[in-house]
Amino acid sequence: MTPRLYRMRPWDCSRRAVSETVGRAEVATEPQLCPAPDTPATLGDVSATGQGTRSLRFELVVIVASLGGLEAVSAVLAGLPGSFPVPLLVVQHSRRTQNPDRLSWLLGRRTTLPVQTAQQGLWIGAPGVTVIPGGSTATLGEARRLHLTDVDGLGGGDALLSSAAAAAGSAVIGIVLTGMLRDGTEGVRAIKRHGGRVLAQDPATARARGMPSSAIATGCVDFVLPPHRIAPALVTLIMAPGGADLFSVPTLPWARLHA
Repeated sequence: MTPRLYRMRPWDCSRRAVSETVGRAEVATEPQLCPAPDTPATLGDVSATGQGTRSLRFELVVIVASLGGLEAVSAVLAGLPGSFPVPLLVVQHSRRTQNPDRLSWLLGRRTTLPVQTAQQGLWIGAPGVTVIPGGSTATLGEARRLHLTDVDGLGGGDALLSSAAAAAGSAVIGIVLTGMLRDGTEGVRAIKRHGGRVLAQDPATARARGMPSSAIATGCVDFVLPPHRIAPALVTLIMAPGGADLFSVPTLPWARLHA
């Protein structure tokens, strides 16, 4: 079935749907502006199975979630095929527990992709899911290795999104899911500034609207979708021949870096 395109309202950034339907989000905050990309997008030669003769256009997906995140992240991962060719990093706000692998175990029951818990110095390059353990903040270095820091509070989305954008440039896709407050907001600005793509959960489908609404209000979000539509969007952008170009969204004229 040919995807249908929908006209979005101005606060939804005139985004086009990646599949048959698209979420609609009510944003109560004032628009916070975001820049045009520094790096132009290019598309690798990718086959229908996701295996390309040149490098893929996107090489990394970073997912940030908080309250209600287990269900939302599970919905995204469950929709991805086992052949999904790029690594995914998951930040789920939680405190340190006696079993740091618990979230990895839970997500591993919901996806055919391999799932592991992040460790200090872990190289991020192979396909699969890497979960940042609770009570830790992670950053990605230029060599694509993780640096973990113990923290007392919750958060970490901004740090990982921003460092991923600095390390991988326009090859990053950032996703902000359900959660309170504003974690991820600064990170999506960084991704957009480096020429990457940003998706956010439709706040109407989120257990907590704060994080996706705040991200959308920056003008840096390319697509606003319910969780079960995010996986098809990722497959289209990363694995479908020409998908990254077909669903390339121009930066809004009111969007820039500063709030």
